[in-house]
Formats: sequence, C-alpha cells, structure tokens
Amino acid sequence: MPTQRTVTIGSRLGLHARPATLFVKAVNETGLPVFIARPDQDPVDARSMLAVMALGANHGETVTLTCDDAEEGAADRALDELVELLSSDMDDA
Repeated sequence: MPTQRTVTIGSRLGLHARPATLFVKAVNETGLPVFIARPDQDPVDARSMLAVMALGANHGETVTLTCDDAEEGAADRALDELVELLSSDMDDA
C-alpha cells in the first residue's frame, strides 16, 4: 500500500524555480520513487524538475505526496522530511 502525505505549499511564490530545485534535490536524495499531485491533476514524478515546475503549485495550495516503497519505514521517513520542506518558505532559505 502506498504511503501518502498531504501538505500545503509554504513558499510564498509557490513551487517556482528555486523551491522546486530544492524540493527535487531532496526527493532525489531519498532514492525513492516519490510522486506529487495537485487535487485536480494526475501525479507527476517528483524526481523530475520539469514535471514539478509544470505542476504549477502555488502558495497555500495543497498537494499530495505518494511513495510506494517496499522497505518498511523508509517511505514514512522520506515523506515526513519532504512535507517539512514543502511546508516551509523555501524562498527564505
């Protein structure tokens, strides 16, 4: 069963270039297949900068992160860290 988390975008300008770069880098560091979706769109591969930018997630919007990883606990830890990152204002980082 996939692990999911819902988070509100904290960056005041949304997932534009800088926050998207930081997010994609963090996703790739997990080594896990993570997907991100807005409620009105299909999930996209969160390891892809182009896919994350094309998502067009704005400040205050809710997105869902999904990871289907067989290693127990790895997906939970990874998604918890990514939720913390996305909920922060990465424009101030």
